[in-house]
Amino acid sequence: MKTRKITLMALLTAAALITFVIEAQIPPLTAIPGVKIGLSNIFTVFALWTMGPVPALCVLVVRVLLGGFLTGQPAAIIYSMAGGLMSLGVSIAVKRIFNENSLWALSAAAGVIHNMGQLLVAVWVMGTVTIAVYAPVLIISGIIAGSFTGLCVQLIMKRIRKIGKLPSSTTDR
Repeated sequence: MKTRKITLMALLTAAALITFVIEAQIPPLTAIPGVKIGLSNIFTVFALWTMGPVPALCVLVVRVLLGGFLTGQPAAIIYSMAGGLMSLGVSIAVKRIFNENSLWALSAAAGVIHNMGQLLVAVWVMGTVTIAVYAPVLIISGIIAGSFTGLCVQLIMKRIRKIGKLPSSTTDR
């Protein structure tokens, strides 16, 4: 990899990790575990859209691993990793259907998949499917949080492109 690409991946990972640690300090939005905005996902979506699947995967995996240990929640790594890998996989698979102006929609779908991945892990860990009763709330929160993070990436890319630091077409990466 080129030095510039590795440096950008490291910066995105560091920003995602800092955001993840800060967000972990915010009290839960609901009584349902796992419902949060997921602001650190902004950096993974940005990496996917501008650099491609492998850099996005690297940003995601390093952020989840280090974030779990830095926040003192190593057990949460399996939940975050499952949700993150599933949502990234779906995002990679359907990325060509979306354009830069519909990143919010792609990210909303990814948010739902992320929450369903975490729910599957919870079912496996707890050994009961009754926890699936939370699925409707997790779907709604995934849509809301995913739409927000995707919209953030759209606005960031628009601003970066405006100052001339992002190519006009990044969809082929």
